[in-house]
Amino acid sequence: MIFTSNFKIAGHLPQAMAISLGVPKGWRGTRCTVLAPPRHLIKIMDPKTFIPLYRAQVLDRLEPHKIIRDLGGDNFVMVCWEDPGVFCHRRVVAVWLEKATDIKVEELNPKLKRHQEWLRKMSTVQA
Repeated sequence: MIFTSNFKIAGHLPQAMAISLGVPKGWRGTRCTVLAPPRHLIKIMDPKTFIPLYRAQVLDRLEPHKIIRDLGGDNFVMVCWEDPGVFCHRRVVAVWLEKATDIKVEELNPKLKRHQEWLRKMSTVQA
């Protein structure tokens, strides 16, 4: 499964993949900066302005299947800074991946049973 989340919720997971330019101090996890919005787009909070610019300047230059292969298959969590429910580029990436690959990309919710099961499965794979 592929998920999105933020550093606070999922940054500690071995499957966490930072897709932002900045990361928390001491971050030792994996990064995928090709999915990070350029600095000049980061401050654009209006989705109607941000999404087409981000797609044109970042996503349209990438191949979704290659991104998934480069990130290790379909068991990772793309993380950045924003809280769940707040507009964020990670959900734009999620929609882009879903449309191109038919792989569902959900926001990780550790309270959901199916997400708990995935986390348990991933912890045994890492052991």
